[in-house]
Amino acid sequence: MNQPDIGNMDLCIKDVMEAALDNNRGPEDPTDFQQLYTRLVAAREKLPPLYQDRVYQPFIKALDELSEKGFAELLRRDPNREQAAGLLLDIAQAILQNGEGYEDRATDAFQEVVSDLYDGFLSASDRNGIKPPDLSVTAPLVKWGRPEYGPYTWTIAAASHFGLETGIVNLPPSHAKRGLLGWSALSHETAGHDILHADTGLLKELAQKIREQLLKQNFTLGLANYWSQRVDETASDVLGILNMGPAAGIGLIGYFRGLNGAWNGTPTLRNTGPEYDSHPADILRGYLAAETVRLLQFDQAEAWAEVISAETDKDLTTIQLGRQTVDAKTARKSAAVVAQAITESRLNSLEQHSLGQIQNWHNEDERIASQIRAHIHSESKLHECYVSGMYAAHVVAASVTASLEKNANIEAIFAGMLALLKEMHDANPAWGPLYVKHRGDLTRHRAYRFPAAEPVAG
Repeated sequence: MNQPDIGNMDLCIKDVMEAALDNNRGPEDPTDFQQLYTRLVAAREKLPPLYQDRVYQPFIKALDELSEKGFAELLRRDPNREQAAGLLLDIAQAILQNGEGYEDRATDAFQEVVSDLYDGFLSASDRNGIKPPDLSVTAPLVKWGRPEYGPYTWTIAAASHFGLETGIVNLPPSHAKRGLLGWSALSHETAGHDILHADTGLLKELAQKIREQLLKQNFTLGLANYWSQRVDETASDVLGILNMGPAAGIGLIGYFRGLNGAWNGTPTLRNTGPEYDSHPADILRGYLAAETVRLLQFDQAEAWAEVISAETDKDLTTIQLGRQTVDAKTARKSAAVVAQAITESRLNSLEQHSLGQIQNWHNEDERIASQIRAHIHSESKLHECYVSGMYAAHVVAASVTASLEKNANIEAIFAGMLALLKEMHDANPAWGPLYVKHRGDLTRHRAYRFPAAEPVAG
């Protein structure tokens, strides 16, 4: 079995750095109330019925109740757009950018990935025997902007303050043209944060499991608290890998290196984790990625885990987590315990199912990704690629891992990825005239599957 090839890592990091240094901020925020209202009304019909009901109409109602005076006051109170005003403007941008065709091909590709990742945990076929989420069953709406924050999400818990029944996911505008590894971060945002905040009690229960398992295996109270207090970011990393496979793990390492290179001048993983940071130290997230990949249910899981662990080791110095210094062996072992606790614990909030039971990366997923990579290597047009069972997560996973292979043409792979995702979005029933919550719901349940020829890419 061939070992994973990441010989193009340095060029992928450079691609991320160029994206991070791009000063494109996207469309200006709509701060004139009357103009915003007029533009929103015009954009309505470009949204499918599902999003008209669950995003547009609640938002218009919220604006009516807020009034022009309240709108101006909200902007005044939040000049840096970090709280309520930032959320309001991001919701408006999500509606307007979809309705007015901003970066239309990339926006549709972005939306397709987010819709698929959300579908992976919430469709009827994947969530068999588990109740629907308590807060949201609709995939988030996407937008571009605020590059200084990188990829981020407003979860349903936040967006519901404006009446929405789903969240909002953001990418920096530069990622519409470059920064391929950044697209792997969408699994962290959507299959992570948005899922975790859709089920009441899920985050709290995961934090308890993490803390209990670390203490049970004789790790210090300080380290157990460090991991459990960062459960939102930690579990989002794990969930992203469960949904997108090893690409989400190795992509995370390259992406963080690129961001650190752009912002701090050093393209390496950080070994420090300040008390105030809700994210674990980068180096821990690398080890967590390796140990989560090790738990995946496909034949190359161990090989990929070793590659990710070795790549993380390249940036290892002294691990400082708040006031405590942690040796590398302890860091790796604790990451393994945390990965297992999040992936395999049976949770009351999920009717005694584990997250790894709902979603995982199997040999079939890797077969699909491999066939997409074969099409990329053939240098034929990627949008002509058809692989049975292919979803957007497979396309991004294949594109990320293909771009990491030695001598890969990152620009061509990125363009092909967008084209294929755009075609998939155009065929997605959730974005048509029907009220389809999840594409995965539209699945035949057969009594018997007749044998067929093995599909091939091309």
